[in-house]
Amino acid sequence: MNHIIRKFTRRVPVWKPRVKPVKQEEATSEQLEALKITPSNTKVSDYVLTLAHDAESLAVRSPLFNSIMYDKGGMSREERELGAIAASMVNHCVYCASIHADRHAKLAKSTEATDKLFSDGSKANLTPRQNAIFRFARKLSETPPETDAQDITTLRETGLTDNEILDLILSTSLFGWANRLMHVLGDPIRPEGGS
Repeated sequence: MNHIIRKFTRRVPVWKPRVKPVKQEEATSEQLEALKITPSNTKVSDYVLTLAHDAESLAVRSPLFNSIMYDKGGMSREERELGAIAASMVNHCVYCASIHADRHAKLAKSTEATDKLFSDGSKANLTPRQNAIFRFARKLSETPPETDAQDITTLRETGLTDNEILDLILSTSLFGWANRLMHVLGDPIRPEGGS
């Protein structure tokens, strides 16, 4: 029996789709073309294979995802991951939060920030820059219309450039959408016998 995971963890759970993923060996030419650009340019996950049912959307989504999360310049990958974590925590997307916490820890070569976030939530005591990034991303995810000029000023005061702020807005907003898609299409599970 599989159990849905409801607690944030850096241990990445298995994502179990509710819709049968496309089998690559049975994919149409349009689906195969869309699958050429996976979100992280790594293996094709069940999530992406599930999205391949709408090949036209996937062909647009993956390059957009890659540009927002992986392009050079602007905000560091580590800090983009922090925006993704904040959005995923607000939206209670355990799978996305774990994936991006794991990536953040690897990029930072430290689990300190994600340990604090998962134990203390919005009260986590991070560096001033990390606090500003996390709090802005959280606010943007909870109630976008409530973000204001003072939020941008706070980010600038901790050293973020306008390009970095734009990258933070994009990475956070991307996960506002991605989390909801994940929730509808599947669940984070711990297989029987897993811890």
